[in-house]
Amino acid sequence: MTWLTVLELAIKITVVLLFITVTVLVLTYLERKVLGRIQNRLGPMRTGPWGIMQPIADAIKLLVKEDLMPTMTDKVVFWLAPLVVFVPAFLIWVTIPFTQDLVVRHLDLGVFYIIAVSVVSIVGMVMAGWGSANKYALLGGARAAAQLISYELPLIVVFLGVAMMAQSLNLKEIVALQDPWPYALIQPLGFFIFFMAGLAEVSRIPFDIPHAESEVMGGPFIEYSGMHWAMFFLAEYANTFAIAALTVLLFLGGWNGPILPPIVWFMLKCYAIILVIFWMRATLPRFRIDQLMAFAWKVLLPVSFLNILIVAFYVYYRWPIALASLLSLLATVVMGYAIYKSQRKAITYYLMAGAHARRRSLA
Repeated sequence: MTWLTVLELAIKITVVLLFITVTVLVLTYLERKVLGRIQNRLGPMRTGPWGIMQPIADAIKLLVKEDLMPTMTDKVVFWLAPLVVFVPAFLIWVTIPFTQDLVVRHLDLGVFYIIAVSVVSIVGMVMAGWGSANKYALLGGARAAAQLISYELPLIVVFLGVAMMAQSLNLKEIVALQDPWPYALIQPLGFFIFFMAGLAEVSRIPFDIPHAESEVMGGPFIEYSGMHWAMFFLAEYANTFAIAALTVLLFLGGWNGPILPPIVWFMLKCYAIILVIFWMRATLPRFRIDQLMAFAWKVLLPVSFLNILIVAFYVYYRWPIALASLLSLLATVVMGYAIYKSQRKAITYYLMAGAHARRRSLA
């Protein structure tokens, strides 16, 4: 490896780091505006025109805010935890392509690399909970570990389904094989599972149980402040955009599209997924911890194996695209209806139990 190659790689990594930082600022502003719009509010308006300077003001506040450490903390673990969470969030962008040629490094095992690196953040969450010497932080760290491990399994199985269909683990080749039919049309069940499991991996509503403010007061981050808290925050939004990017690359054809430049198509698709994520935050309630774990083990994991089975038959027996798509869509509809019925049943049970309790109290 020559010095010129090292310099080129360093420049690419610096550009990716700047891109992640700017993207996080944009996402925080966009999320506040979208939530304000849905909830009939204005969102940030006072800092700069239309509030566009609010993310910069927040960043400056976090930079100058004092870092506090409780007396009983394990100092080494406490300070290392934000790094262990943030570094994997940055490293996965090394092999995520924006276009055919716009990528830090193409890897033949790119999907495998992303899976291997992303799971490291679980350790950071546990370290943050353990090192904080706080019962709420420890409970949040344990919740985070349980949730991330549980939802990592269906995510990996869906990755496997895409790899079977493309016969490759290279993201560039996977995107190229989705012209003209995106994999979301061929395996809508895999698309749904990946999106749901991805939301759980980044702890977005309705899967934000590790740091549920009403239960564990912020979870593993409760004792952090200043830039160390900001690193958790940065990693969360960087991972959110990464999930959107991977959804686009694996299921929506990546940068493929007519007329517009490839980078424009890629960013438009990514931000469309981001808007759906923000929309879900504004409209859905948080799962209870038992509902969250049951959804992973009783719903997503079994149907992810069903998705693998459909893809295997499609590849081996050379089924028509319409047949594979119809079977996958049918499985998705059946799963959605089963979830709807179970939730209706649970809501009815709790309403009836509450009514009986009120009658007994009045008797």
